[in-house]
Amino acid sequence: MKKMLSLTEKKCAACDAARAVFRTPRLGALSLLIGAAFSTAVHAEISDTIHPFIRTSTAYDDNLLRLSEFPGQTPDLSDTSRTVQGGLLFERPVGRQLFTGYAKLSRVTFNRFTELDYNGKDALVDWAWQLGNHVQGHLGTSYLETLTPFADTNSKDRNLRTQRRHYADVSWLFHPSWQVRAGVSRFDADYELLTQKINNRSEDATELGLDYLAASGSKVGVQLRRLKSDYQFKGGAGTGFPDNDYTQDEIKANVLWLVSGPTKLSFLGGWVRRTHPLSGSGSSSGANGRLIADWVATGKLRFNAALWREFQVVEGGIVGSSLNKGASVAAFWSATAKVGVNAQLQHEKRDFSTINGFTALSGLSDASTSASLGVTYTPLRNITLEADTFRSRRSGNPIVGSNSYRSQGVSFSANVQF
Repeated sequence: MKKMLSLTEKKCAACDAARAVFRTPRLGALSLLIGAAFSTAVHAEISDTIHPFIRTSTAYDDNLLRLSEFPGQTPDLSDTSRTVQGGLLFERPVGRQLFTGYAKLSRVTFNRFTELDYNGKDALVDWAWQLGNHVQGHLGTSYLETLTPFADTNSKDRNLRTQRRHYADVSWLFHPSWQVRAGVSRFDADYELLTQKINNRSEDATELGLDYLAASGSKVGVQLRRLKSDYQFKGGAGTGFPDNDYTQDEIKANVLWLVSGPTKLSFLGGWVRRTHPLSGSGSSSGANGRLIADWVATGKLRFNAALWREFQVVEGGIVGSSLNKGASVAAFWSATAKVGVNAQLQHEKRDFSTINGFTALSGLSDASTSASLGVTYTPLRNITLEADTFRSRRSGNPIVGSNSYRSQGVSFSANVQF
């Protein structure tokens, strides 16, 4: 007589299979991908709340370290990486409350730059709570440990970045057409590499907003926000380091316009002032914002476009932030019921003028352009195969540690959800 497994035993069996994959990433992942299509019994019992998954990918990059290629010198900066990732997604309603989240573990290995091999971690828990018919909000936390991008580090050494975020927000619908909302959050970033610890920081944000809600689903409102950043290692006059600590005050319009059924525009923008308390002279102010347009052209074709002008953090050792101005456009085509195609083009210019307390940096900038094309294939409801290619280039500025480089690559991945 065939033994009937309990739900707990089936979950443990899935965990054992995932651990085996991490021990033998190449053969184990392939075996699990093949077997996943036939695991319908387990899937039927746990899919209501818990969704285990596994993903494996191979990627090639011809300039992994994003280093400049000097005239007469053609160093081999290419490499192939392999990633095996396992984890689970969960969604659990309890009355009018909803608990969601995920937990992911990954093993990333490189063919040539083996010193960069690492184990990644990614987790999030969110509680979407509701009190009565008019008060609701979110309470959550997240954790991410991964390899820091090489674009601004000017290093070939491994530099793991650990990010933690805690947040809470609440909204009160005090009138059928009006709501008031408030939120707080804390973000922490820590870097493994000694030369990059200058970027270790905490960011505390508070915001308050008032929105008018139209019957059509559109909304328009105003938002006040203060962002305070505290870097572990202080800079400023006489230290030789930029003054990265800042306080940023914002007053912005918050607009969502449902133009028609398939088209919508969202805008969050207004006036921002960023001050650096240690230097006193490195303050910046002006327009900041982001405009996003979504258009569903047909049942199978949709587009997304964005324009932005925003202050952003720079993960380098010379300057810590920049004023970024950019644009992007993306297209998504459902060619068939199982095949999808996506493409994206983006251009961005970063201005490093005076925002770090060094007025001598006025006028320095860099510019980057990137393009990508991808194809997804879903042979079964719980299996997705994907192939992607990309190309990017940047015109940098060595004074601020920004390399000029070109890079291109391809990747192939397979994802199975049980």
